[in-house]
Amino acid sequence: MKPQQSERSRTKRPTSQNRPRRRPVPAGYAARDLAVDILEQMAGDQVPVDAVLESDAIAQRFSRLDVRDRAFVRTLVGCALRRRGEIQAVASKLLHKKLPRSAGRADTILRVGLAQLLYLDVAEHAAVHLSVDLAKAHPASGGFAGLVNGVLRRAGREREALLADIDGPVVNTPDWLFRRWACAYGRDTARAIAAAHMVEPALDVTVKSDPGSWAERLSGIVLPTGSVRTTAGGAIAERDGFTEGAWWVQDAAAALPARLMGDVAGKRVADLCAAPGGKTAQLAAAGGIVTAVDSSAGRLRRLTENLARLSLSAETVASDLRQWEPDGAFDAVLLDAPCTSTGTIRRQPDVALLKREKDIAALADLQSALLERAAAWVKPGGTLVYSTCSLEPEEGEKQIEAFLKAHPDFSTSAIRTDEVPGLSEAVTTEGWLRTLPSHWPHEDPRLAGLDGFFAARLVRAG
Repeated sequence: MKPQQSERSRTKRPTSQNRPRRRPVPAGYAARDLAVDILEQMAGDQVPVDAVLESDAIAQRFSRLDVRDRAFVRTLVGCALRRRGEIQAVASKLLHKKLPRSAGRADTILRVGLAQLLYLDVAEHAAVHLSVDLAKAHPASGGFAGLVNGVLRRAGREREALLADIDGPVVNTPDWLFRRWACAYGRDTARAIAAAHMVEPALDVTVKSDPGSWAERLSGIVLPTGSVRTTAGGAIAERDGFTEGAWWVQDAAAALPARLMGDVAGKRVADLCAAPGGKTAQLAAAGGIVTAVDSSAGRLRRLTENLARLSLSAETVASDLRQWEPDGAFDAVLLDAPCTSTGTIRRQPDVALLKREKDIAALADLQSALLERAAAWVKPGGTLVYSTCSLEPEEGEKQIEAFLKAHPDFSTSAIRTDEVPGLSEAVTTEGWLRTLPSHWPHEDPRLAGLDGFFAARLVRAG
């Protein structure tokens, strides 16, 4: 009688021949999967893309990608956001009805797929096949994989016809924003602003010295105001001069308010709402004795790290300006106030989706309170520069009009056109500065434009 085999001995062990084989992950799948998850989380939590990228789970996945795929993730997310209206219009032509909520990620997968087919230089087979794979990877969207396949294939075939009658600048802009811009600047300018938002912008940097040399080394151009603009790709931290602290990233318009402070060498200067720190770096590099104040301790840590890389120094204070009291008055104060950030949509297209018209009034109240505080810290004869990266008059021109009426001891120190070369149209009749995304046209759209900013320079009676 044969001895009874144990259960373990009777179980056939997997071998290289009968072990299930895992299908290798296709190239580009991880980047597209992460882009979909970023858009899903942004929409679900109503938070900016940068906040999603800083969350632990997303940050870990992002860091595991190579440099090229990380750049592709940002491009995909940015395109899906800045072209959202056009993508929705195309989708509505190709779908009989909206996808149900039970379809899970299928709608976002479709949007990312359409972004690739309609606007990015991505091979059709890669955009379609990987989108189908993304749909199949989740139970909820798996049942819609065939629909994703059909819609994207048709979009690839009929691209020109599908886009022909869509007014991109208008449909990509929330109705309330376009209406406000048309009222403030005229409909033609509103269209020009919205059109500028449709183009992924170049990288602007502020250099410590010799912008011409750095433009050559960074494969860029020198803008009239001295910033360097480059369309060269690659990780920012790996570019020539970054580690050595020769420059820092800063939109050309964002670099203007600190320059309006004039000669700050040896002067006591306050940079209020200072993070991420570009203006602090400018003032410190110009020889100012800078106190940088911001309510976010985390953002101030990054500001301090950046100053260390640049071999610059400033006192940093983590505090709400409504409670903070300095130990003395300043020769110059820069208040770059919290705002709706509608002037930065070309760089941060999520702003158009996250902000609401009702936010303007609440932020205008905060700006007024902070302006009141900042004014009290300016020495007699000292300078106060107020700025916001908003296109909304309530956060710019109307703030200063109201402030000057309430503070006869302050007056406008008119900004001269020679202080902002190439931007004479941005200097208002009142002597203030109003830049628009449609300023600085260029034959290469990627080299055109700048953020929308308002700035006013005021002087306290001495």
